[in-house]
Amino acid sequence: MPHPIGRRSMLAAAAAGGVALATSPAGAKSRSNEDAAEIFELRTYRLIGAMRDRLDAYLKDAFIPAARRAGCGPVGVFGVAIGPGSADVLVLIPHASPAAFLELPGKLAADAGYARAAAIYSDAPLTSPPYVSLEVKLMRAFAAFPRVAPPGPAAETGRIFELRTYHSHSEKAGTTKIGMFETGGEIDIFRRTGLTPVFFAQDLTGTHLPSLTYMLTFPDLAARERSWKAFGADPDWRRLIAMPGLAETVTDIDNRILSPTRYSQI
Repeated sequence: MPHPIGRRSMLAAAAAGGVALATSPAGAKSRSNEDAAEIFELRTYRLIGAMRDRLDAYLKDAFIPAARRAGCGPVGVFGVAIGPGSADVLVLIPHASPAAFLELPGKLAADAGYARAAAIYSDAPLTSPPYVSLEVKLMRAFAAFPRVAPPGPAAETGRIFELRTYHSHSEKAGTTKIGMFETGGEIDIFRRTGLTPVFFAQDLTGTHLPSLTYMLTFPDLAARERSWKAFGADPDWRRLIAMPGLAETVTDIDNRILSPTRYSQI
């Protein structure tokens, strides 16, 4: 049976895994920018049956208010509209620093309001667990995009989000792909063509590293299709991807279209 991995162990391993990126174009950023980069915690709850109602109540009434009191957030909560895991619930939690990520469980444990609001979820019996499984991925925001950027309260009804993960065949290839975003101008091309970013991050944990993950937002699926078409035809993008070695940085892509819950803060 595998030994459980604690939050401190995960961050220690992540720090070791991130050493290879020190020579990337992102490493040219100032140290203050790197230190300001948020740590993103992406939780994936796998559910069946009536588990969803209880999880929604917990996240809305207990976890999100307490996480915000603890200094985290804004917290995004999403269902899967298109892609694998149609019953999954994804929760994106921005932390100001690795220390803030490590401190959150203790702050929740000391929060009496959280304990009261979370009781039905926390005290669920063995015969009625709160979820089938919970997966956690840690990510470090790019220095060039150090904080999550929610679309704001004026976002259109029906807004969708796209979560994409790019896998690379080696640390060098992963570093090069991050550099295309950080200093190669790819983020600017995204913005110009309507691919509105919510975050860009290097994956620190996972079973298929090296990889990076980012999230985009669109008013609807039709707008998404138009924006990706415009991106593919953009002259600056065509010049960037034609540079030697840049087209061979990504081996495969995981992609899902997400819909925010009514109480999601992103």
